[in-house]
Amino acid sequence: MTSSAPNVPRSSPNSVATLASEVARLRIEARLRALAIEEAARARYDWPRNARAEQGLPPGDWRVWLVLAGRGWGKTRTGAETVRAWVAAGYRRIALVGRTAADVRDVIVEGESGILAVHPDGERPRWNPSNRRLTWPNGAQATTYSADEPDQLRGPQHDAALCDELASWSRPEAWDQLRFGLRLGTDPRVIVTTTPRPTKIIRDLLAAPGTIVTRGRTRDNFANLAPGIVEELERRYAGTRLGRQELDGEVLDDTAGALWRWQWIDAARVVKAPDLRRVVVAIDPAVSSNEGSDETGIVVAAVGMDGRGYVLADASGKHRPEDTARIALSLADLHGADAIVAEVNNGGDWIPTVIRSHRPNANVRTVHASRGKLTRAEPVAALYEQGKVSHVGAFGPLEDQLTTWDATSGRKSPDRLDALVWAFTDLMCPRELPRVLTESSYDF
Repeated sequence: MTSSAPNVPRSSPNSVATLASEVARLRIEARLRALAIEEAARARYDWPRNARAEQGLPPGDWRVWLVLAGRGWGKTRTGAETVRAWVAAGYRRIALVGRTAADVRDVIVEGESGILAVHPDGERPRWNPSNRRLTWPNGAQATTYSADEPDQLRGPQHDAALCDELASWSRPEAWDQLRFGLRLGTDPRVIVTTTPRPTKIIRDLLAAPGTIVTRGRTRDNFANLAPGIVEELERRYAGTRLGRQELDGEVLDDTAGALWRWQWIDAARVVKAPDLRRVVVAIDPAVSSNEGSDETGIVVAAVGMDGRGYVLADASGKHRPEDTARIALSLADLHGADAIVAEVNNGGDWIPTVIRSHRPNANVRTVHASRGKLTRAEPVAALYEQGKVSHVGAFGPLEDQLTTWDATSGRKSPDRLDALVWAFTDLMCPRELPRVLTESSYDF
């Protein structure tokens, strides 16, 4: 029996050369793809190349860079890239301060345009949430702080700081504590990125000689925003006061016809309320609680042993009736309120029933609006003008409503404002009202 070798075709020199050429081509293409990916990564982190001119660090001698810009302008990315540049330049102790602890974590540090996102591998800091600290490979550190806990900033020292949404901080004294601690290094600096509101801090910064100001509009960042979003926002808000503030980044003066003035609110603002004589939770209910409905106004106010009025909390929002009841009772417990005051004209007759379903003995005082809103609001605005009402901290949306509602326009007064008016009408306006701790009802 004979065997024969398998019939294996022999490779010709030409086929071997062709195969080698194909392998080489594939290697070159793979390398080109890798280089393209590397170049794209480098380009992503090349801030001088990607930034608009107004987003780069300003030249010259300054202490505060105040970025007043509309929503979506790129304030968060600008702040994060400024911190990155400071670390590269030798700054070693940086404060990162946001409106709340959640804001500073979710926006400044971990956000899509936050500090972690703008650093390439090899430069990215290590984030330790438990001690609120970022640590860079070169040893620089940044510590996060919440503006609603100003005592966190009492003591620590820094050579630079990033402050986000300063105009909305509920405890303006956090800014003072931060500035006291900016005493390290030879050139301590702060970048403030905020949608503008005409608060005292913002006006003082605009007037300070060490401040350099950058202004911007939402449209400036058109290329990096979702398709159609700028047009939609402009269609809804262009020409309105809200649009000028939130989209165009304008610091607006008081509204003609408004009963309240920013200077009254800022001049009387306090950090802490004194001993209180009475506290009420006031509710101005929305007609409905769907996505397009108005907010339900929920404001906590008090009169002190000194006879002055104090705004303690604003928990307004788009709440369902059950949520409104729970929030009002929780606030009443927290602040020691002796009554819940609720308007029942506008479909709010459910309030006593729902509140008492949670707490049968709750003291609910129902209010029937028998006079025009302007007539009811004027005495309360007069208390502010006389310096008899203080806000304990800052309440941005409420203060915006107070200072922008044109009382002469015939336009419906907003929810937070209405709740505040009901609170101080009950607490301070000269009118004989029942004071027993049972349900009562009156017209005003």
